[in-house]
Amino acid sequence: MAEIKCVGILTSGGDAPGMNAAIRAVTRSAIYNGFEVKGIYRGYRGLITGEIVQFRTNNVSNIIQQGGTILKTARSKEFMTPEGRVTAHETLLKEKIDALVVIGGDGSLTGARIFAQEFNFPIVGIPGTIDNDLYGTDTTIGYDTALNTIMEAVDKIRDTATSHERLFFIEVMGRDAGFLALNGAIASGAEAAIIPEISTEVDQLEELIKNGFRKSKNSSIVLVAESELTGGAMGMAERVKKEYPEYDVRVTILGHIQRGGSPTAADRILSSRMGAAAIDALLDDQRNVMIGIQDDKIVYIPFSKAIKNQKPINRDLLNTLKILSI
Repeated sequence: MAEIKCVGILTSGGDAPGMNAAIRAVTRSAIYNGFEVKGIYRGYRGLITGEIVQFRTNNVSNIIQQGGTILKTARSKEFMTPEGRVTAHETLLKEKIDALVVIGGDGSLTGARIFAQEFNFPIVGIPGTIDNDLYGTDTTIGYDTALNTIMEAVDKIRDTATSHERLFFIEVMGRDAGFLALNGAIASGAEAAIIPEISTEVDQLEELIKNGFRKSKNSSIVLVAESELTGGAMGMAERVKKEYPEYDVRVTILGHIQRGGSPTAADRILSSRMGAAAIDALLDDQRNVMIGIQDDKIVYIPFSKAIKNQKPINRDLLNTLKILSI
């Protein structure tokens, strides 16, 4: 491998609380180890348009507590084309960037893997996504903060739910992963979670009604993962109106509130560890790997495994939620 002298950093895809802490850690770890650092604005789009700035220690001062990403993020259709990736590679050569650290989710790391293979370019990925859906890591940057945001929102909704005898469907993010819905339901004391992982196995709404979820309660809260497989909260509400018209149903879609806010201590620590580990990986001649954490230890996961393998849901948690909702 050619000697690395300059490391580029970018954030891509959906933003996640803790991305700034990761940017800070990558920048300072790189400088500590004698590398030059360049920040690439607006993800892969900035790599194509050349929105690149020299980063020094002071560029990342006072950002660990901020949500979002100071490097901004954007989705780039051009980077999905071979021509766009050629332009991106030319930009890296022009800027004398020898290696790249990409902070993002499944789509971002998929792009990184393709680019790394096409140009034999050293890339290390950091899992930044509130969905927690990347294989090979126990948790991803932003997940803990989003979970806490969901818990606080559900606590507030419960205050009004208990004032009326209603069934509340609360939709949470997660794309096709039910981690936020399931763990959010446990954390907030919700009656159930409707998740895509088991949507083809059971009719979750029918099971919910059949179990008599309102026998001892004057209101019920159900968290629903946004997904075509679940139909989302609106889809669930429509079904209840048609099939169980005796219930008074309300829907709350939490939306982008889940992406915002100052990262929790857990996310700041995770981001800092992963950011430093990304530079360690480059020093260790690693490439095409994602930084993961397993049993509180840093691990390197090949992009092919992190992206292709589906992260399994912990089914014991489904049973725990069922037991505690009686």
